Amino acid sequence: MNFIAKNLLEKISDLKNLIDIEGSAYNIREDGQCAGRKSTKNIKIESKEDAPGLVVRIRPGTKNEKVYIPACVTHGSVDDLVYNDFYIGEDADVTIVAGCGVHTEDDGQARHNGIHRFILDKNAKVLYLEKHIGTGAGKGIKRIDPITDATLAEGAVLTMDTIQLGGVDDTTRTTRAVLGASAKIIVRERIMTDGNEKAKTDFSVVLEGEDSGADLVSRSVARGNSHQEFTSRIVGKVRCTGHSECDAILAEQGTVNASPTLDAHHVDAELIHEAAIGKIAGEQILKLRTLGLTEEEAEQKIIDGFLQ
Repeated sequence: MNFIAKNLLEKISDLKNLIDIEGSAYNIREDGQCAGRKSTKNIKIESKEDAPGLVVRIRPGTKNEKVYIPACVTHGSVDDLVYNDFYIGEDADVTIVAGCGVHTEDDGQARHNGIHRFILDKNAKVLYLEKHIGTGAGKGIKRIDPITDATLAEGAVLTMDTIQLGGVDDTTRTTRAVLGASAKIIVRERIMTDGNEKAKTDFSVVLEGEDSGADLVSRSVARGNSHQEFTSRIVGKVRCTGHSECDAILAEQGTVNASPTLDAHHVDAELIHEAAIGKIAGEQILKLRTLGLTEEEAEQKIIDGFLQ
């Protein structure tokens, strides 16, 4: 790995070198190529035969193991498309650490498009961690467009904790899921945009199995002249629970649009949406300034707490 890749890897996966993940399965992707791979007894990683990407198979009953699949684009004029399929066996309970960093110092676009497909067997549990960041002083567009498709069998649970750290000029984040009986999906998304950056989130969840549930929460900050769009659709076909929430802070000339949709097709489908968009309250900043912070420091402290 080159220096830029190592720097991005540390930011998106909290890794300084491969020694940090000794004992775990991993695949490191750099500029569209594999920069390192390791399988374990319970987690097998193989290249796809029909497209760029991976097939990750996790054995039934696997507990407390991690698999790392970060991707880095280290220069402009790279358009990295990858298809990763994850098969999580019955009763497994694992953590998947993903994330992507894109960097350019020239006029060429640096883009990563990761299409992830999750198939969770009965009672499988996955914690999915993902960080995105854009770096570099080049004028080329830094773009990340993740797509997640998930199918959850009876009793399966998928928890997604995602964050965009900043520097990404344009992103469309798409998540689609179909849930079986008693399955749950929990999403916690945090996005920061600034300058002329654009970010779009599109959630679509179909609750097909009885007592399935979805809890989608997006928190975002739009600064500068940036623009964000939040779209969510929860479809309840049976007795189920669904909750989506969009909370956004506006600063300077930032704008946010929120468009939730709830489709209830059963009398016992309980679906809720909440949204709150606005600027930081003046009294919050004033209170922190009485503690010795400048206005800029107070605003940043509030934003940091909001995005935790």
